[in-house]
Amino acid sequence: MFTGIIEETGIVKSFIKNSNGADITIQCEKVLQDTKIGDSIAINGCCQTVVALGNDFFRANVSDETLIVTNFNLLKSGTPVNLERALTPTSRMGGHIVQGHVDCTGKFTKKEQLNDFYNLYFEIPTEQCKYVVKKGSIAINGISLTVADISGNIFHIAVIPHTFALTTLSTLKIGDLVNIETDILGKYIEKLLSVSDNSAKSNIDENFLKENGFM
Repeated sequence: MFTGIIEETGIVKSFIKNSNGADITIQCEKVLQDTKIGDSIAINGCCQTVVALGNDFFRANVSDETLIVTNFNLLKSGTPVNLERALTPTSRMGGHIVQGHVDCTGKFTKKEQLNDFYNLYFEIPTEQCKYVVKKGSIAINGISLTVADISGNIFHIAVIPHTFALTTLSTLKIGDLVNIETDILGKYIEKLLSVSDNSAKSNIDENFLKENGFM
């Protein structure tokens, strides 16, 4: 589990495809502290297992499924990526619950600069829109962000200067694909509301959510 608070940006040292997926090596510093083989590190919001590490790098094996769902196919030597180690029980949870399980990719469509702040717009697949709500949480390339608004299948976020400067958001170009993980809470609510078996039917319905301030 992660929080979406990026610890550092690393650089792709190598990305080599093979018959089972790919091997990725990331050059970095901070996330290597206390890291051992078998630990999890989120690369652009995608949870990966460390299979090798050195003084200034770690390596992970990327599955075919990850290549299909994420933007990893676009990675190449020299590409900057957002990095975050898995949450520990004593860590402050500054963002939101991020599993590192990417739902889809989104397309960066527009940037508005407002002094030092930025509005960034993204287009996502229609089937994912039901999980994105105004003022709700979303992870973009592993960064915990708040949805400022959504219209159709395009949402935008308001980014503070600190986040813009310390993550790969500053390197995005129009048309770039980003990894999207929607809020897990929405998926659980959908599952509870869809239960059809009366013996297991949840008491949570639309009225319950409204009465408790969720809608």
